[in-house]
Amino acid sequence: MKIKCVIIDDEPIARKGIQGYVEKIGFLELVGICEDAMGLNDLLKQEKVDLIFLDIEMPYLNGIELLKSLSVRPKIIFTTAYEKYALQGFELEAIDFLLKPISFDRFLKAVNKAYELLRATNGISFEQDFIFVKVDHKLVKVYLNEIFYIQAMENYLCLYTSHKRYIIHKTLKSIMENISSDKFIQVHRSYVIQVPKITGVNGNVIELGTFQIPVSRNYKDRLMEKVVNSNLLQ
Repeated sequence: MKIKCVIIDDEPIARKGIQGYVEKIGFLELVGICEDAMGLNDLLKQEKVDLIFLDIEMPYLNGIELLKSLSVRPKIIFTTAYEKYALQGFELEAIDFLLKPISFDRFLKAVNKAYELLRATNGISFEQDFIFVKVDHKLVKVYLNEIFYIQAMENYLCLYTSHKRYIIHKTLKSIMENISSDKFIQVHRSYVIQVPKITGVNGNVIELGTFQIPVSRNYKDRLMEKVVNSNLLQ
């Protein structure tokens, strides 16, 4: 999972320091750097942002005032030299409050916390052999070994088990970044299947018990290699 983040700070040295930290962490994707609140306000109208590294003392509009003005708030990690704002920051549900100068180990702890929180609240959180999917505003546990296949439908996914279909607001790419490549494989631009569920391959159709899934030519060689290596259908 990639977290799209923005740095906002009116001090060039502070911006450069945080940028250096961000670039060391593989799951962070820097999509913008702003010098003041108005620059961030404009950027949020153009980019989808998951996480903001937000300074507080800035000209025109401080970080607290900016955060209160947003109708939709990305997750926030405050980066400031002023401890007096800590209580206000946590009242605004900030993930963490980092005091300057910020050490890398303290920064890493904060972004790991952000990763776990975003993974849970964005619709899918992974732990051991099951996932949680957000369905009708609540998290529902689905065991991975129960999923036969996943179908992409525009910006939604359908997870098919033997007894139920779950619809979640995610992309196929995002879920493939988080499920095991040993068990799940993409066989079509719209389908991912669980390899151990395969009961037959008939031309360009994969049989998963009673389910029949198309396999496209671009994915078939990789599928057959996976089938042979897993000793299926022998």
